[in-house]
Amino acid sequence: MTQGFDLTSYDFYSNRYEDDLVTSIVDSLNKIIEQDKKEKQPLFLHLKDGFLENIARKVVQKKIKTILIGITGESASGKSTFVDWTVRACVKDKIEGIYSVIRCDDYYKDTSRELKEAGSYEALFRTGFSFDTPDAINLDLMKQHLVALKKGESVVSPRYDFVTCESFPDGEIKKPARILLTEGLFVLHETMRDIVDVKVYVSTPLDVLKTRWYKRAASRGKTGEAADSQYKDVNRTAQLYIRPTQEISDVVINGLVEVGYIQNITDRIFSVIENAY
Repeated sequence: MTQGFDLTSYDFYSNRYEDDLVTSIVDSLNKIIEQDKKEKQPLFLHLKDGFLENIARKVVQKKIKTILIGITGESASGKSTFVDWTVRACVKDKIEGIYSVIRCDDYYKDTSRELKEAGSYEALFRTGFSFDTPDAINLDLMKQHLVALKKGESVVSPRYDFVTCESFPDGEIKKPARILLTEGLFVLHETMRDIVDVKVYVSTPLDVLKTRWYKRAASRGKTGEAADSQYKDVNRTAQLYIRPTQEISDVVINGLVEVGYIQNITDRIFSVIENAY
């Protein structure tokens, strides 16, 4: 008599293989993090308990084909810099389909008419208008685009002019990829966070934030009273919408880390994830 296939035995060895692989991934990532702690300016300030095992198991079991990483933090905290140098780590082998980036700043609503009617940024801010609340950004469209990318569909992100406050629909084509990076003030807002697999918060001292913010504001045509008015609003809205998201983040990173080190450590992390895939 031919002996039948033992499904129970197969499941046992399959599960054991998955457990061993998860353990290997977590051990590799923990080694990177332990080495990071010895740095004068470590990248990782805090990791949620069980986070590494949870994301490793999802990767191993292929429950997520695309990892959506959401990076938030206060205005001028270093979110864009972190993403830019993380991307450099993703593209070192110049392989298609490794990463795609969606930036919250591209989804600002068109307020060029309001700016023209007010006559200046100073006058616009005196009306109570704010660039730093969720209502200023088309989060519904942004979420639709992220969901589409996770499903394997390409999208066209809008294009925003920070000087004229105009929004244009003919922005950049974004293609689906294994790693989706999305960054901005509201990527962990309650309307967005349910689709994010890895929640990252960039923590930066307030004095550094202020210096960076005024420098960037000047490059966008805001100086004097206009800059002062908006910065006061930035602080107020950060307390309402941004700072609380640190508590629900999986990872808190240091906004003072040198850019070269960001590329180095993210390169090592993505190598571990790529090997698992």
